[in-house]
Amino acid sequence: MARLPYADLKHPEAAPLVQRIVAERGHVMHLYQMLMHSPPLAEGWLTYLTAVRQKLSIGGALRELMIMRVALLNGAPYEAFQHAPIALKEGVSQAQLDALQHWADSPLFDDTQRAVLALTDAMTRDIHFAPGIMAAVRDALGERGAVEAAATIAAYNMVSRFLEALQIHADDAR
Repeated sequence: MARLPYADLKHPEAAPLVQRIVAERGHVMHLYQMLMHSPPLAEGWLTYLTAVRQKLSIGGALRELMIMRVALLNGAPYEAFQHAPIALKEGVSQAQLDALQHWADSPLFDDTQRAVLALTDAMTRDIHFAPGIMAAVRDALGERGAVEAAATIAAYNMVSRFLEALQIHADDAR
């Protein structure tokens, strides 16, 4: 159960953004129902996360591996619940999702995935980390890809922390 009630989506200030979210996402997920307490915040969040999810050059499978690893490390089940189907659709295998807890010991991940998962772990757990971790991501993805990977990891750490601070869960009543 969320720590705050979900926002009234029928409030006049919320209407234009609710329509946009429904048009882009099909429905207003719990995350956005909570964010709608502050429509300007919800709008900025939607624009930023849409860019991260749909407009970057890094592939969808790699993006979703980062997101799922962040969710796992931060104990954010709503984030994992929302992104597991997306990860599978983007080409992540169920075996990879199952092995994500112990990815470093698994043969299911290639060198690029390992580099990005190491960065995910470092940014999520440590914040300050050895330069070689970013160098491996840069070698694998180039400078743009390294920036996009770091931004994706940072963005979804923000998402998971927001979700867990407010205890937003998939089984909450709408």
